[in-house]
Amino acid sequence: MEDSNTLPELFIDENEEVHIEDNVVEPSNDGSVVIKKRRRMTSQVWGHFEMLSNPTDGKQRCKCKKCGAQYLCESKNGTGNLRRHLQNCKKRNLRDIGQLILQSTSNSSIAMTDHRFDSSKFRDLFTACIIMHDLPFQCVEWLGVRALLSYLRKDVQLYSRNTARNDCKKLFVKEISNIRSQLSKCSSRVCVTSDLWTSINTDGFICLTVHFIDNDWHLHKKIISFSFMPPPHDGISLYEKLQCLFIEWRIESKLFSITLDNASANNVCVDYLRNQMNLRSALLCEGEFFHLRCTAHIINLIVQEGMKEIDGSISKIRESIKYVKGSQARKQKFLDCVRQSCLESKRGLRQDAPTRWNSTFIMLDSALYYRRAFQHLQLGDSNYKFCPSNSEWEIVDNISNFLRPFYNITCVISGTKYPTANLYFPCISTAYAALKHELLEGHDYLKEMALRMIAKFEKYWSEFSVILAIAVILDPRYKFTFVEWCYRRLYVGDYVLELKKVKDKLFSLFSNYTNTSGNVASASNSQERPQNESSNCSSSTVIQSQFLQVIS
Repeated sequence: MEDSNTLPELFIDENEEVHIEDNVVEPSNDGSVVIKKRRRMTSQVWGHFEMLSNPTDGKQRCKCKKCGAQYLCESKNGTGNLRRHLQNCKKRNLRDIGQLILQSTSNSSIAMTDHRFDSSKFRDLFTACIIMHDLPFQCVEWLGVRALLSYLRKDVQLYSRNTARNDCKKLFVKEISNIRSQLSKCSSRVCVTSDLWTSINTDGFICLTVHFIDNDWHLHKKIISFSFMPPPHDGISLYEKLQCLFIEWRIESKLFSITLDNASANNVCVDYLRNQMNLRSALLCEGEFFHLRCTAHIINLIVQEGMKEIDGSISKIRESIKYVKGSQARKQKFLDCVRQSCLESKRGLRQDAPTRWNSTFIMLDSALYYRRAFQHLQLGDSNYKFCPSNSEWEIVDNISNFLRPFYNITCVISGTKYPTANLYFPCISTAYAALKHELLEGHDYLKEMALRMIAKFEKYWSEFSVILAIAVILDPRYKFTFVEWCYRRLYVGDYVLELKKVKDKLFSLFSNYTNTSGNVASASNSQERPQNESSNCSSSTVIQSQFLQVIS
């Protein structure tokens, strides 16, 4: 007897013909033809199967129109086996029209796209959301979040905070594996930067970042460690910590440079690292270019040295902003003064952090914009005693214009999504030109500032100018002629000797790279005849001469 259940609509193809038979013609024993009435085949599955004729064993069979699978289809067998096949047939399109959504394409046409809900994809996205927005694991148990997700989909599987924590750990392990894979496949050397600081609760932390260019010439910046750093924070402890991190990430033989700030403990740490790696010949040029000081930090030290001369004017600006932000009533009174001065109130006053000179520049720039408002406030508020005089406002204006090139340099050097080593010389030439100009033609207080800043500038300049000169030489926009132009201004008398040092170091570094690639080639061709050595030397000389033409 035929199964009374009907096939769900999602399996029915309305374009296919349903096979129905009313009459069956059979021969009789005496040779006559007998027409027998047969019950109609009303099940919808017959639109997807084809009856087979002339069965060898006398049993009626049918086959699937899509995959050709054969099944018994006599009336006593029912159609349950045929329905199960339709549900599992791999050559049928089982998409539910209810799961398809209309989508507008770029050419204004409408297309149907499959929009099935994937619970694993949902969990991956929720985990990424927790990490990206620094949400607590408990957010998956918030009633509002659960109500929202249940409204979007009734059958969504909600999980606990412990599951969210485990998912974050799994994603963390996955990302570590991806970064290690990228570093292992990278054929170039990597540069690392590190910083160490103490939190408000006196816990020390260390951060290690790697910068490298992959085989497709894409620049990468990856934080590979952010970990607790117990005391003491001396040079030996830093050396041991960094050495463990290098070994853990398997980059101890691929390092080119490490960039640190000017703390004395960092100098001790770098000396230990350089000596240890030189024992394995892991550094280029015996680690001569291994240690780089943070350029942004050096500029901060240079400007801070010059700002010691004008602390009086800056302190009045700082105290004025503190006074305005001291209470809500003062803020409202200052806003009234801003409206009376016809100024834009949305720009706002900025408080500085004394250890970061660029925040001090932003503070001075914002205060200069509201100069008339401060003067109005002085007339209407007898308790306000910190307003600078007109001459002090002029001093602050001149100082702001003097420091603006250094602020622009700091913004350029602090970029993270583009290389910055090649930008060092253009920035330094701009800064040096500004210092020379103020030293010759500026006001007395600006001359004092420029004199102190030049002294600090020359202290750090001689330590690492060579490798950064090489970086700008390799930039096709500048090449060697730009370094020569800068050195003419920096070294008035003996710039030729300094240029020769740069060129010698450049070819020394070039030779190290060619020897590294040559060793790989010689390892595979160690059976060649000795007379090839002279040809290799001559070819190396040709390559060096061609390289000199490129950079000049």
